[in-house]
Amino acid sequence: MTQTARIYGGSLYDLAAEEQLTGSMQEQLLAVRQIFRENPDYLRLLAEPSIPAQERKGLIDQAFGEGCEKYLVNFLKLLCDRGLLGEFGGCCDEFTRRYHEDNQITEAVVTSAAPLTQEQQKELQEKLEKLSGKKVTLVLRTDPSVIAGLRVEIGGKQYDGTVQGRLTGIRRSLRDTVL
Repeated sequence: MTQTARIYGGSLYDLAAEEQLTGSMQEQLLAVRQIFRENPDYLRLLAEPSIPAQERKGLIDQAFGEGCEKYLVNFLKLLCDRGLLGEFGGCCDEFTRRYHEDNQITEAVVTSAAPLTQEQQKELQEKLEKLSGKKVTLVLRTDPSVIAGLRVEIGGKQYDGTVQGRLTGIRRSLRDTVL
């Protein structure tokens, strides 16, 4: 994340906090980010310097004016004016970091061989919330190389409950015992 993204994302968070809009703004930021990810041509269009700034800002109004907080729409226009739309993802990251910090939320990256069921996700989330003492949001990833079990990264710590992780632990123990 660049310093620019930290400053802009942090400033947007400060404004949202002052207006008591952090929750709704967080949801909207993530939705806009997803739209940009799914439509990279639209983002390139908004960043195209050969199109007058007023037209690009009009496109932002058309797309987001009705469904988003006015502060978020104006933020997008500001990034457009300053040629910083490429920093939007980093701004979202900073906003989310501050939101999570203020609301005692932590993110857990969970890697499994196959997708987890809703019931498994709920059970895992509850266990991780007990373990961390915070509200946990799960980021689910699948990796076929994970033979069985889960690998969880939360709060800078990694918990490896996969078969591969257990075998690696046994291998280390044996190596240390033999040496």
